[in-house]
Amino acid sequence: QVQLVESGGGWVQAGGSLRLSCAASGTTFNTKVMGWFRQAPGKEREFVAAVLWSGTSTHYADSVKGRFTISRDIAKNTMYLQMSSLKPEDTAVYFCASDAALRVVSIRRHDYDYWGQGTQVTVSS
Repeated sequence: QVQLVESGGGWVQAGGSLRLSCAASGTTFNTKVMGWFRQAPGKEREFVAAVLWSGTSTHYADSVKGRFTISRDIAKNTMYLQMSSLKPEDTAVYFCASDAALRVVSIRRHDYDYWGQGTQVTVSS
């Protein structure tokens, strides 16, 4: 089992920045891919970004490309999402997810086995 805990959410004005963290614990040695998803009220959970744990391959949703950067620190078992130029439409609960079977990054939430509890990000205009 893998436990994921997000942190770093909060309130920020449009144009501001936040950095989210996702700390993994438990059986993490075989983690292959980690990703960030978000869910706004009344909407489906959507893909934000993902990273191949042992490599450098990343993938971003078009809506965040150029503004968000995903990274990971293997020694700390932690993944990050640096968010810049935030917009009100980025307001959502952000979830981190991981999977031990994927060989490439995936944008599909059903491909991920483990999820954190989420952290709220609110961007005011």
